Amino acid sequence: MSIFLDANSRVIVQGMTGAEGQKHTRRMLGSGTQIVGGVNPRKAGTSVDFDVTPIGPGAEDRTGGTVSVPVYGTVTEAMEASGANVSVVFVPPAFTKAAVIEAVDAGMPLVVIITEGVPVADTAEFFAYAQSKGVRLIGPNCPGIISPGKSNVGITPADITGPGRIGLVSKSGTLTYQMMFELRDIGFTTAIGIGGDPVIGTTHIDALAAFEADPDTELVVMIGEIGGDAEERAAAFIKENVTKPVVGYVAGFTAPEGKTMGHAGAIVSGSSGTAEAKKEALEAAGVKVGKTPSETARLARELLQG
Repeated sequence: MSIFLDANSRVIVQGMTGAEGQKHTRRMLGSGTQIVGGVNPRKAGTSVDFDVTPIGPGAEDRTGGTVSVPVYGTVTEAMEASGANVSVVFVPPAFTKAAVIEAVDAGMPLVVIITEGVPVADTAEFFAYAQSKGVRLIGPNCPGIISPGKSNVGITPADITGPGRIGLVSKSGTLTYQMMFELRDIGFTTAIGIGGDPVIGTTHIDALAAFEADPDTELVVMIGEIGGDAEERAAAFIKENVTKPVVGYVAGFTAPEGKTMGHAGAIVSGSSGTAEAKKEALEAAGVKVGKTPSETARLARELLQG
């Protein structure tokens, strides 16, 4: 099994006709994702042709060549015509709020927001709205979600790992890719990049709960970073609710105190939000924490082999 995304997921791309949308739609199609439409009100009724090369797990069983994807005027039209149940958003920050609200109003069950630089006030508004309507958001400012060999929604490379027994939830895109590569010999049920902004849709806790309920996920790797208290809250949740082994990594052990680092959410104030404080909270909950990504991968491998 996998969480949130499987081989039956039918995906539309909001912003498919833009440069980034086209580039990543081609890659998603290549990794076997069922892309059933794009949305652009100015280009409704047209289609976009993609020259697709199969990549990643199962590539040898898929045919490449030209794939024509229809463009719809609205998310509602796309859902009615294609049966889509996932949307991925590749629109500029200024238009992201409108795109997400449109998807929520259409009743899209899962919306994955790749866009970086979305104003926090906009995210807070559309997240609260999505919650009120029962719609799951992933992101913004994230690489998306991949269930290797089944579906890939976002910008995660499809050819660095295969299906397996590990669930991965990460704030960082590049560390997501590194951990998938480090543990490629074991593979993943699902890898989800939740994004590092101060306000995000799906949290560490949401993913941990889903992995705990997934019978095929035997171990969870959780990647956090300095700033905020998301990892401390996740540690408390693990202690009370997670029976499966969890291995953690917190980026930012060498970050200077009081300095804003990288992601918008990574701000350290005093001892709160530091990598060491997060490590201590996680270890107190029984989580093994690596000081480097490679050490974290080694701990995960040892737990599974043991």
